[in-house]
Amino acid sequence: MTSKAARPTISDVAKAAKTGKTSVSRYLNGEQSVLSDDLRLRIETAIAELDYRPSQMARGLKRGRTRLIGLIIADITNPYSVDVLSGIEAACREKGFTPLVCNTNNEVDQELHYLDLLRSYQVEGIVVNAVGMREEGLNRLQQSALPMVLIDRKIPDFACDVVGLDNTQAATTATEHLVEQGFEAILFLSEPLGTVNTRRERLNAFHATLKRYPGIVAENAEVPLHEADMMDNTLRQFHSGHRGMRKAVISANGALTLQVARSMRRIGLNWGSDIGLLGFDELEWAELAGVGITTLKQPTWQIGYAALERVVKRIEGGSDSVYEQVFSGELIVRGSTVR
Repeated sequence: MTSKAARPTISDVAKAAKTGKTSVSRYLNGEQSVLSDDLRLRIETAIAELDYRPSQMARGLKRGRTRLIGLIIADITNPYSVDVLSGIEAACREKGFTPLVCNTNNEVDQELHYLDLLRSYQVEGIVVNAVGMREEGLNRLQQSALPMVLIDRKIPDFACDVVGLDNTQAATTATEHLVEQGFEAILFLSEPLGTVNTRRERLNAFHATLKRYPGIVAENAEVPLHEADMMDNTLRQFHSGHRGMRKAVISANGALTLQVARSMRRIGLNWGSDIGLLGFDELEWAELAGVGITTLKQPTWQIGYAALERVVKRIEGGSDSVYEQVFSGELIVRGSTVR
């Protein structure tokens, strides 16, 4: 069996171009103006013939820069995460960084593993969509002393830049829309609250808004994402418990909205005619489902872009105080919440 051909080195390029390694290094580092036209052409030809590709990692480490940004994402299957990643990737390209994406699948042990892995790769900064870490993960984040920005979810007792949605404004807008549409009983559905501040902030704003409308029934329930029977029972009880009233459900995120829609189909409830439905996060299929589902759209791409901009400012030595940047959401009204 033939062994794999050795990867060409800078010495091989220098030998083929009949010059020294210093001249090749100057060529690779963009200092071509100090080289003669003949030497430039010889180096260029040698690189092409040998198919030489310099190690960006080695070059970065030599200069003390890797130009790598670590991204720790809670759930890469979530449409929210995909859109955020798109914004981060665009900003990385514009600013000359390369993203290393780690999907934790909402598992804390994976978070710890990836934190250590990113540090071993000597990333210059980290963008984290935190899962509600345990103490061990928190300590490791704080000890890393790396420039860091959190997206969407804050970490308790951890002073760090955060970029995300203005949850209070968004949940208030969503709830007031349902009030204006004449709904008399509203159920706020979320996954278990845990330490996830986004869910708590949205729920608190929901209750605070309905306190101003004492005649409207305000309920909330926590249902794990894939507990289909529990979801069916929760929706059945809410619907049957308020007979004769106009009822609506607010779903706290896009992944949950899909499960709510599936549950309503299973138990024979039609959104729009039998019950109202409003979901956080715009979904590609929301306009196609039945009469359409009203959504609270987050500027996810902009959130990702802004988070990367923020971490680059920290990398470049920005020492201003901890900063929270919030974006406004946009209500997209469809048939599921209008008379």
